[in-house]
Amino acid sequence: MTTTAFGLQRQFDETMILPSQRLGPLRESVIREMTRLAIQHNAVNLSQGFPDFAPAPEIIAAAQRALGEGFNQYVVSWGDPDLRQAIQNYMQKWYALAYDATRHITVTCGVTEAIVATLMATVHSGAEVIIIEPYHENYLAACVFADAQPVFVALEPPRYELDLDRLRRAFSKKTRAIILNTPHNPTGRVLTRAEMEGVAALCREFDAICITDEIYDQIFYVDRAHIPMATLDGMYERTVTIGGLGKTFALTGWRLGYACAPETLTPAVRTVHDFMTICAPAPLQRAAVTALSMPDAYYAQLKRDYRLRRAKMMELLEQAQLRATAPEGAYYVLADFSEWAREMDDFQFAEYLTKQVGVAVVPGSSFYHTPGLGKTQVRFAFAKKLETLDAAQERLMRARH
Repeated sequence: MTTTAFGLQRQFDETMILPSQRLGPLRESVIREMTRLAIQHNAVNLSQGFPDFAPAPEIIAAAQRALGEGFNQYVVSWGDPDLRQAIQNYMQKWYALAYDATRHITVTCGVTEAIVATLMATVHSGAEVIIIEPYHENYLAACVFADAQPVFVALEPPRYELDLDRLRRAFSKKTRAIILNTPHNPTGRVLTRAEMEGVAALCREFDAICITDEIYDQIFYVDRAHIPMATLDGMYERTVTIGGLGKTFALTGWRLGYACAPETLTPAVRTVHDFMTICAPAPLQRAAVTALSMPDAYYAQLKRDYRLRRAKMMELLEQAQLRATAPEGAYYVLADFSEWAREMDDFQFAEYLTKQVGVAVVPGSSFYHTPGLGKTQVRFAFAKKLETLDAAQERLMRARH
């Protein structure tokens, strides 16, 4: 008998073939389980990080054209040439990074696949990979699939700063890679240049690579700009820059990501990707060229819209007496619920909010490996229409009074 995060029991009899022991530390996604629970109980879904508003009409029209124009068969495994060129142009325009569409860029089925493929392609069996806590759940899964040993380093609450001395103690001669996510999910932290330089120095000293999850590069609220690790001295050749279109363009269901890697690593990443998924959906790749060609005004409006959503989210949390630090980027916030329900842990509180209050969130400890961390927190996602956030606020206020 096994039990999922929220009590769903599954029976195994003695005649069944059991799953691989390698999957021991893994379970199905808690985030996506919360979405299923939200649907079941008709809750406002602030758990999974997908927008509930439509993409730009130009992008939808481009997808419809692609379907009608015959882009319905396999494309080159590592991506439609025009999309790879558009990614090359994007990285050059925004970050002055010279990635070549032919030699450095691989289009993947989302950022999740890009991270898994990169770890499987670059990390030796038994090598150590540093993961910053709290972390997106797929980082641990990627380590398991790559037969790597995760080493966890926690950010310092309440501002979630990166302690570089603690990070140094995590590095060793066994360290092969570090996974870095900024703007950060689930805390919303944007690492400073000093923190980024500190990570870079350790990677150079210990001859490690940096695998960066930069899918939220256009969603931030602080004055400083996003700093890709590959732009720092000595890091271009030891960084795999991973991004995607799902968050910036409200296309999470299209599953389009990319990995930009130095020429020494790209063939290995492409080999794993080729045998894992063959290629990302061809008509959606073609339409994504239009997405990456959106004018600067699109990105400016994106930031204005998310600032409004963040302000609404923080107002909602304050009124519900849920303590949180305002995010600097991305579209999540970790909130402490101990003033509301001291007798509950995070899984119990998330279940209570979803089933009884009608607002779905994610248990905070599901983003941690270290026991005890996140037990008084839940994560809210605010990539939602303002009326969706209004509905969540109304339900929370009703529960509090």
